[in-house]
Amino acid sequence: MCGIVGIVGQAPVAPLIVDALKRLEYRGYDSAGVATIAAGKLGRRRAEGKLINLERRLQDEPLDGTIGIGHTRWATHGVPNETNAHPHFSKDVAIVHNGIIENFAELRTGLIADGYEFASQTDTEVVAHLVSRELAKGLGPVEAAHAALRQLEGAFALAIMYRGDEDMIIGARNGPPLAVGHGEGEMYLGSDAIALSPFTNAITYLEDGDWAVVRRGSLEIFDIDGNRVERRRQQSVGTSYLVDKGNYRHFMEKEIHEQPEVVSQTLAHYLDFANGVARRGDTPFDFAKIDRLAVAACGTAYLAGLVGKYWFERYARLPVDIDVASEFRYREMPLTRDSAALFISQSGETADTLASLRYCRQAGAPIGAIVNVRESTIARESDGIFPTLAGPEIGVASTKAFTCQLAVLASLAVRAAAERGHIDAARERVLVRELSEAPKYINQALKLAPQIEKLARELSQVKHVLYLGRDTNYPLALEGALKLKEISYIHAEGYAAGELKHGPIALIDEQMPVIVIAPHDRIFEKTVSNMQEVAARGGKIILITDARGAAQSSVDTLDTIVVPDVPEIISPIVHALPMQMLAYYTAVFMGTDVDQPRNLAKSVTVE
Repeated sequence: MCGIVGIVGQAPVAPLIVDALKRLEYRGYDSAGVATIAAGKLGRRRAEGKLINLERRLQDEPLDGTIGIGHTRWATHGVPNETNAHPHFSKDVAIVHNGIIENFAELRTGLIADGYEFASQTDTEVVAHLVSRELAKGLGPVEAAHAALRQLEGAFALAIMYRGDEDMIIGARNGPPLAVGHGEGEMYLGSDAIALSPFTNAITYLEDGDWAVVRRGSLEIFDIDGNRVERRRQQSVGTSYLVDKGNYRHFMEKEIHEQPEVVSQTLAHYLDFANGVARRGDTPFDFAKIDRLAVAACGTAYLAGLVGKYWFERYARLPVDIDVASEFRYREMPLTRDSAALFISQSGETADTLASLRYCRQAGAPIGAIVNVRESTIARESDGIFPTLAGPEIGVASTKAFTCQLAVLASLAVRAAAERGHIDAARERVLVRELSEAPKYINQALKLAPQIEKLARELSQVKHVLYLGRDTNYPLALEGALKLKEISYIHAEGYAAGELKHGPIALIDEQMPVIVIAPHDRIFEKTVSNMQEVAARGGKIILITDARGAAQSSVDTLDTIVVPDVPEIISPIVHALPMQMLAYYTAVFMGTDVDQPRNLAKSVTVE
C-alpha cells in the first residue's frame, strides 16, 4: 500500500526521495509528496496521480534540504487529491503515514475542541496535530512523538520530521513494515528494502510496537513503553535485484516471461533432481506427525493454496482446511496439538494473513510460511519459512510469484507424501522428474503469446466473462477471472464447471465468452458436457486444453488454445500462463494501467 521514504543525508534529498519512491510504485498509489527542511523551514510539494506529476512540480518549484520524507499514498480516508496527499503538516511537524488510525474520529474531535484546524480528510493529519499538541505542552520532539504514539489505535508506519531539526527523523511501526537503512554519515527510512536499495543494503527492520530516533550518525530504537531495544542489523538480499522493465512494455509482461527461470530456481531449492527426491531440509513441522494442515492466504496466494489443497490431499492424504485469511481467524478454527498451519504471502506483510498467523501462534500450532521476502514480518514470526525465489514482483497482478508458490506447494506435497508413506521411492522419483520438466513446458506455453494476443483483441470488446474448470483447474478458473478483472476491469467470474447448472448458466447468451480450462484428464469428458451446455445456449467458448483434448472435443469454439501435454502434477503451473497472458493482452488493448491498476495495492498491509 502506501510507500514511505525518509533520508537524513548530506546532499539535497528531494530528487533522491523521488527516485526511491519510484521503487515503491509497485505497491499502488494515487498521489505523492515530499517534504524537506532547509534553512530551518519546512517545505512541501505534493501532486495527485503519478510520480511524474510530482517531478514536474519539483522542477517548477525545487526543494532544498539535506533531510526529508516522501510518500506515495493509496487512499483510505479522503479522496485522492493534492490536499489529502502526504506529507501533512501541523505547525512545526511534518508526517507521512502508511496504515489506518482506527480511533482517528475520536482523536479528531478532541483536537478540534483544542483549537486545531484540519486541512484534509485524512486520518494521518490527526497524528501530526497530536504531536503538535504534545510539543505545546512543553515536551521535547522525541518525547512528544512517543506521547502521541501511545494515543494511537490501529495499524501504522510513520515518519515524523520537525522544523528546525535537520538531523532527526522519527520512525514508528505497528503493523505495516518499516526499515532503517544504514549509510556512511547518512541514514534512511523505507517501507521495504527495495526502496532503500540505491543507498544501502545494511538494514534494520523495526518490529511491531517499535519506534526509532534516526540521526545521521546514530539509531536508537524503543518499544512502546519507551524502553531501549536492540534489533539486528542485516544485509538485505532484496537490494541485489535490479528493478527494471528491460525491453518489455510492462513489468507484468517481463515477469510473465521470467517464469521459466524463477520456477526452475524454486524447484531446485526443494527437489534433488539428481537423486529424484524431495529435499528433507529444516521445516517447522513433521508432515508424518501432523493430522491436519490449516492454510490461510489472500487473493492470488489463496488460490495457490487452493491448488495446494488438492495436491496435499491427493498425494500425501493430508487433510487441508483453507480459508481466505480475512475470514480465517474470525471463524475461530479449532486447532489440535497435531495440527499445523501454513501461510502464503508474496510480500510477507499481508495484514490479514499476519493476523491469522498470530491466531495460530496463540493456539500453539507450529507455523510455516511460503513467502517471497525472507526478511518480512510473516517470515520472522513463523517457526520456519519456505521461500519462493521469484525475485521482486513489481506488477500488482501477481504472475511469477503465483507459479513459484505453486512450485513450492507441489514440492512440499511430494515431500509430505513420501514422509507419510503414501508414495514409495519409485513414485517419488517420477513426481520429482515431472516437476523438473515444468520450466521446459512453461517456455513452450509462452510461445502461445501471438495467438493469445489476437484473441485478447476480441475479448477486450466484451463486458462479462465466465471461467470454468474442474479439479485443480477450478482454482485456475478463479485465478484467470481475478487476473482479467484486476487489470482490464472486465467483470469476470470463475466457477467449478459442475456448478454451471446451479446458477451461472442463466448468464449465458450469444454475448458471453466462456473460458474453459480442460486438459485431457480423467474428468475431461465431464467438462466437455459442460461445454455442450454452454454451446446449446449460444455462448462463445474459448477452450484451453492440450493436443488430446483439442482432438477429442466435439464442441465448436471461438478459439482453442493448445497447451503442451504435461504431467498432472505440473498442469496448474503450466496452464497458469495462458490465463496470465490473456488478461495481460486484453488489458493492453483496453489501455488500462497494467502494472498499477486502479484502486489496487501490491501489498495490503492493513485489514
